[in-house]
Amino acid sequence: MNWSELFFQGWSGIVRTLIVGTMAYVVLVLFLRISGKRTLAKLNAFDLVVTVALGSTLSAILLQESIALMEGAVALGLLIGLQFLVTWVSVRSRVAATVVRSEPTLLVRSGVLCTKAMRQQRVTEDEILSSVRSNGGQGLQHVEAAVLESDGSMSIIFRQARGIPAKDMAPSE
Repeated sequence: MNWSELFFQGWSGIVRTLIVGTMAYVVLVLFLRISGKRTLAKLNAFDLVVTVALGSTLSAILLQESIALMEGAVALGLLIGLQFLVTWVSVRSRVAATVVRSEPTLLVRSGVLCTKAMRQQRVTEDEILSSVRSNGGQGLQHVEAAVLESDGSMSIIFRQARGIPAKDMAPSE
């Protein structure tokens, strides 16, 4: 084993990485600007998979000399194009939308844990309480609903105090 090759294999690889990397980055940014904000929105599992696949593809273009810049650009374009097509169809078809997106899940209702839903979604009481605290709550008794959204985030809806309009319950800044 040649130890010097472990750290430096010559200038040609470095120059290729700089040139192809810069060009691939520009191509990716252009494709993302053309495709719109939704491409990297992480609104559901499908969007997350596309985001990870884009990063993996960019990495392969940068580091694998066997992948030419145009092949990589086509791969990036294909992923973004397929993501655009799937979202376009899912916006227009309820069936396609249910295949691609998961539905939000109610985890707490009127301060009571929905244990069956929690088990199905693999969410613990501690995770719910953490989300309640991070949203400014003190416990489940103040929670009207906790919803596990389709993107994996948790929405907390607090109970309104009697006689106080909702607009007056917002935290002051």
